Amino acid sequence: MADDVELHELSGAELAARLRDGTTTSRAVVDALLARIASIDAEGTDVALRSILAVAPDAVAQADAADAARARGTASGPLHGVPVVVKDNVEALGLPGTAGATSLLGRPVAHDAPIVARLRGAGAIVLAATNLSQWANIRSPRSTSGWSAVGGLTVNPYALDRSAGGSSSGSGAAVAARLAPLAVGTETDGSITCPASVTGVAGLKPAVGAIPATQVVPISQSQDSPGPMARTVEDVALLYEVLGDVRGAAARAAAGAAGLRIGVATTLLTQHPGTDAAFAQAVRWLEKAGATVTDVPYPRAGDDVDEDELTVLLCELCDDLSAYLASRGGDGPRSLAEVIAHEDAHADVEQRHFGHELLEQALATGGRRAEGYAPARERNVAWAISTCLEPALADVECVIAPSYGPAWKNDLTLGGHPAAYSGICSAPAIAGWPIATVPMGLVEGLPVGLGIVGRPGAEPVLLAAAAGLEREAGLVADGALVPSFAAPRRS
Repeated sequence: MADDVELHELSGAELAARLRDGTTTSRAVVDALLARIASIDAEGTDVALRSILAVAPDAVAQADAADAARARGTASGPLHGVPVVVKDNVEALGLPGTAGATSLLGRPVAHDAPIVARLRGAGAIVLAATNLSQWANIRSPRSTSGWSAVGGLTVNPYALDRSAGGSSSGSGAAVAARLAPLAVGTETDGSITCPASVTGVAGLKPAVGAIPATQVVPISQSQDSPGPMARTVEDVALLYEVLGDVRGAAARAAAGAAGLRIGVATTLLTQHPGTDAAFAQAVRWLEKAGATVTDVPYPRAGDDVDEDELTVLLCELCDDLSAYLASRGGDGPRSLAEVIAHEDAHADVEQRHFGHELLEQALATGGRRAEGYAPARERNVAWAISTCLEPALADVECVIAPSYGPAWKNDLTLGGHPAAYSGICSAPAIAGWPIATVPMGLVEGLPVGLGIVGRPGAEPVLLAAAAGLEREAGLVADGALVPSFAAPRRS
């Protein structure tokens, strides 16, 4: 790495190394990132990415404290002095924690979420909160991914008229745009995988429960999981170790894909020619990296599966969001019913582009006590594990498929949804099993990602497969994954 490389271009691992050897300081890093945020992210700038919802008021003070600790010889933790941004549905002292909703504005959090405490314990600087699809995208069938009433619409740094995915749109866009080296997202079904795929970064949704979801604005206890996002698989592994309080993931990722048995889910092609061609090349790269690949069965979710999952999510949202709101301090709605009332009273802001039909449907279920909840959950899990995942993983360590096609154009009038999607997220989302994603190519200048699914506890294996592809593809090493911030166009 050249000595004159700009600080915002460095990965988390590279920054950590430079901070340790005194090549740079945390203050210099934070100053550089804050300047970049001010120049391309904020409303009114030429780019107006809108990936950062709020900057931590003590960001500079955190950097100075990290530098002082290093000067005293008391620096500790693998991320000491390295900035990280967190999705704004995660509670962090000094940040709004709104989930993008105005009903939580001005209701400051009283404590760091456990995962934020782990970040600070590892020495990380909590730089900012990222924008997201409001309420993590369970709000309306007509929603536009990446929009929230608080943060506006996050756009894709590769093309400013295209989606940054959802619901961790701000986390993916911020990392891709070099506003921070590391980010925390959350996923219920696709909310890390999708934005990582369309913004050209790597991500991991660990198995549910592997990383604490306490003090994270919830959708579903059975499916919600926080997870790491970064420009390199190495950084994802480092951040996963901190968030999950585990060891060995980074070392396993460093070993790469050699010797792995990988299943190829050819049933999950997107039918988008460029994406599917990139997937075929990704399979060849994994073979070149030393993996053994074989086709495996992997059924697509039918309408019945999707309907059961929606029933489960709505019932759990009814209970889990109300319980969260009741326990959070400050003034404001303390139940889902009060959120709906607030959004109706402020419809000019909250429902400017689309409504909140899914919130209303969730309230109408009555929660887990609804007659249809238990059988829907039982059918859902049986399909995900017995019909899909267990057969697919019977003789392999992980299964791969394309995740999403290129980013689609934003449309706040009609709503915005993926134009090409394989369905790889459905089964692991329902089962609560892990899924990783890594860039596998560019299609007309837009990133497309590979999805990698495994059993609970196989997160290091998924990262190893991702690292193997990352090396063979050479997209990071060759500098191919650099956003162009292309202006809106007709084609």
